[in-house]
Amino acid sequence: MPKKIALILGVGAKDGIGGALCDKAAGEGYHVVAVGRTEDKLNIVSEIIRKNGGSITPLVADLAKEQEIIKVFDKLDTMTETLSFVTYNAGNNFREETLKMDSKFFEEAWRICCFGGFIAGREAARRLSALGEGSILFTGATASLRSRPPFVAFASAKAGLRAVASGLAREFNPLGVHVAHVIIDCLLYTSPSPRDQRGSRMPSSA
Repeated sequence: MPKKIALILGVGAKDGIGGALCDKAAGEGYHVVAVGRTEDKLNIVSEIIRKNGGSITPLVADLAKEQEIIKVFDKLDTMTETLSFVTYNAGNNFREETLKMDSKFFEEAWRICCFGGFIAGREAARRLSALGEGSILFTGATASLRSRPPFVAFASAKAGLRAVASGLAREFNPLGVHVAHVIIDCLLYTSPSPRDQRGSRMPSSA
């Protein structure tokens, strides 16, 4: 039986949330498609996954741009595996004082933290709802719930992403697609043995 695909959007350093999600998905038997802005970082994550016996396709894309996200999903459509699990994890911790903030900075935060999530969620929902199954997760932060300086741009974008997730859940849960927004505010611990001592929290790939 062909493997199912876990698409992880927003993969940076191997010790970040994106890298940990890739490792976990590979350990659960998924073929991982890892998407990030930096080829060198993706190559490091890919090397670790393959060394541990997993399979992965790294793709470089700017998740602030609609057409680049659509190209990622078009690539998935050509693969033999079936999309099953999608996580949108893109977004830096944009920090700037309001009186020093220009509109370009604010829009950049919105594009990567919110707009990209909407495009990815839309394209994922289009495919998963046709299958009648699958999961879409969005990673958030405390800023998704409340704003404080100097994170006004970041918080507004993350709140928008939470609203996108909420709307998608109400629209696509009845069609068999699980949609969730997960707030993660912590230091990330990754075990020296990537797949040991971690409980399963992902849906089975079988």
